[in-house]
Amino acid sequence: MSVPAPSPAPRGAAPPGQPRKAATAAWIGSALEYYDFFIYGSAAALIFPDVFFDESDPATATLLSLATFGVAYAARPVGAFFLGHVGDRAGRKKIMVFTLVLMGVSTFLIGCLPTRDQVGTLAPVLLVLCRILQGISAAGEQASANSMTLEHAPPHKRGFFTSFTLSGTQGGQLIATLVFLPVAALPEDQLLAWGWRLPFWLSVVVAVVGYVIRRKLDETPAFEQQAATGGVAKMPLAVLARDHWADVLRVVAGALVASVSTIFTVWALAYATSDSVGMSRTAMLWVGALANVVALGAIPLWAMLSDRIGRRPVYLVGAAGSAVTMFLYLWAISTGSYALTFLLGIVAFGVVYSAANGVWPAFYGEMFSTRVRLSGVAIGTQIGFAVAGFAVTFAAQIAGPDGDDWFAVALFTAALCVPPVVAALSARETHRVPTEQLGGPDDLESARAETVTA
Repeated sequence: MSVPAPSPAPRGAAPPGQPRKAATAAWIGSALEYYDFFIYGSAAALIFPDVFFDESDPATATLLSLATFGVAYAARPVGAFFLGHVGDRAGRKKIMVFTLVLMGVSTFLIGCLPTRDQVGTLAPVLLVLCRILQGISAAGEQASANSMTLEHAPPHKRGFFTSFTLSGTQGGQLIATLVFLPVAALPEDQLLAWGWRLPFWLSVVVAVVGYVIRRKLDETPAFEQQAATGGVAKMPLAVLARDHWADVLRVVAGALVASVSTIFTVWALAYATSDSVGMSRTAMLWVGALANVVALGAIPLWAMLSDRIGRRPVYLVGAAGSAVTMFLYLWAISTGSYALTFLLGIVAFGVVYSAANGVWPAFYGEMFSTRVRLSGVAIGTQIGFAVAGFAVTFAAQIAGPDGDDWFAVALFTAALCVPPVVAALSARETHRVPTEQLGGPDDLESARAETVTA
């Protein structure tokens, strides 16, 4: 019996194996990139108040240290405008390589900085400059990796393949936590003298490995087809402002859900290890590590569910559910019960938050056409993430002079989950729209037609 010849790939479709290769590159690159980003968060909560700020006023030192964590988020919208423009003009691959190298170099330099005892106030100034470079890098990372995987993915598996970007982010956070566990266990004098530098110096490996992986990745067929037909926008930001401003606002509002991550990762860690609660650094780092292990499994499962039932319902579970579970998690910390904190930390961050976290790469990316996808996702997310980054600083102020008003912080976090819910309710459902029609005026009609014929 003769075997029929394989049918040719549809125009603009990725070659066999490319979707998996793109997803793997996005996972590894994002993991390496966000390893750098999250070791800063751990250090800002546990180390930097003693190393870079005035030790005579611990509360103010902690507040200033957490503010430097937020500085990168303030830089990210600026980076998003520039990197989004270049990515929609020159391609996704160039941005993915650039962001990896920039993050690796800036993080390595943080590990080389002199302390406050050595150079005085110049130390925190240099710290902030390096943090700004980290923020510019992160501005283009997720949007470029997200666009790369979405445009390589099979049409009905875009949720699953784009979720690898966020699985990589959680993987990077997990690696950062695991690296910090032995560092945090060092004697206090060794930790503050040299131990804290080791995780930052490892970014040399991050930069080299990430560069090799991403240099071998092909550009997406959707972008190449757009470029070949003369459809690349000369001014992507102008097209974005003219045709997609409403969706950019939706993404900005939706990105506020990242406040759950920053509060969980940074403020809750500082609160749990403060004198008012007294949990050990190692114990709380294990809570974050195991919650991220669960998230690594939950994110692709939520994403696959969104490929079947739609992005909106899954995203809403994550956004609304996180508003509730943050109360439970911070309450558990306030009781001093490690077992309760461990359990609710996994539920809140590992399971519930993963619903929104795993779906947003496809949900946001599908709002835009190929011509402006990277710009739209980058600018929208980074403006929202900027607020989320400073949520840690606001939480430190809201928590009161003793830093123990967990209920006010939980209420603040829940309030930041309201705009994402509103954004999702007002957005189009796009999980059945063909990739080449995404972001067009008829994408809703296409989705309805496919739903009827499915």
